[in-house]
Amino acid sequence: MAGIRTSLSKHAPQLLLATIILISIPYQAAYGQITPESFGLGDFATESGVVLQNAKITYTTEGVLNAQKSNAILIPSSYSASNNNELSFLVQEGAALDPAKYFIVRTNMFANGWSSSPSNTPPPQDGPRFPQISIRDNVDAAYSLLTDEFGIPHLLAVVGFSMGGQQSYQWAVSYPDYMDGIVVLSGNAREYPFGIVRLEGAKSAIMADAAWQNGEYTEVPEKGIRTLGSHWAAWGYSQEWWRRETYLNMGLTLDEMIQRREQGFLGSDANDLLSQAVTWQNHNIADTSGQDGDFENALRSISTRVLLMPASTDLYFRVTDLRNESRFIRDVLLAPIETIWGHAGAAGADPVANRFIDSTITTFLTMPN
Repeated sequence: MAGIRTSLSKHAPQLLLATIILISIPYQAAYGQITPESFGLGDFATESGVVLQNAKITYTTEGVLNAQKSNAILIPSSYSASNNNELSFLVQEGAALDPAKYFIVRTNMFANGWSSSPSNTPPPQDGPRFPQISIRDNVDAAYSLLTDEFGIPHLLAVVGFSMGGQQSYQWAVSYPDYMDGIVVLSGNAREYPFGIVRLEGAKSAIMADAAWQNGEYTEVPEKGIRTLGSHWAAWGYSQEWWRRETYLNMGLTLDEMIQRREQGFLGSDANDLLSQAVTWQNHNIADTSGQDGDFENALRSISTRVLLMPASTDLYFRVTDLRNESRFIRDVLLAPIETIWGHAGAAGADPVANRFIDSTITTFLTMPN
């Protein structure tokens, strides 16, 4: 598809707004005025073999579920995200996921501070004793919510960004007939070794803080969380984004940009962040029951329509990896997003790229099965 370039000066006001949303507001504060609903899962058997007691999944909705219950779209959450504003540039009047047309369900994955998490689970599963969670656990929990709470027999699509994109991929393997299609915005079908190593570095930022106390902290390990934020500052945007000093168009100096990013995780609990990072590291659709660890076979098993939209300069989820994955999927469209914004370019940070994302998803959703 045709490349898209960003005109920085022309879009400076939009860039400032995107920056406020993405890096200035603590993640939980971004929930706005909508309080998430909670759905009880009872004693939830995780893939690790540990039963999560009195588990819950939290969610928000926009739009109205029609009488046939045939207009639902799921948006799973990404890392640390308080999910109310996830992909908000797509969930608005006239946009691809218009709530006047669709019933939008946004779920919060385990360990993000809203659904069952190390920070809100009582003993004996609190803090560092919280069970290890897989992407499949999150998908299974969301499936229970959609079928048991809403009685939704089928989804139009699962649309996810980053770890939400990993969940989209997993939906296509775990519940292949449950949706018409999946959209993966800067996600992947497995976490490759490079990403595992990067995440280990991110985790180490927290664990190196003396206040962390092996997860038994009595005070917030703020230095570690701030260091995690500065780690994300380097990885979340592309080298070209930094070379062009894009932050200047948002009224920020380099130091102010780093400080803003350091503050981005302060609303999140350290054990929650670490738990989610392990979930991210362990992601692999080939580990799904019945796939026998065969990654290519797992990709070949996907029968639903797939739209893969990696950001061209993403340092986490590289276009090369997604192009390789697409070779084994029977019904797939690979549509890279041309942007200098790196990972953030698939999440609404780049106004020009947003239009490409919106139009591509709109077309994908209206294509016949």
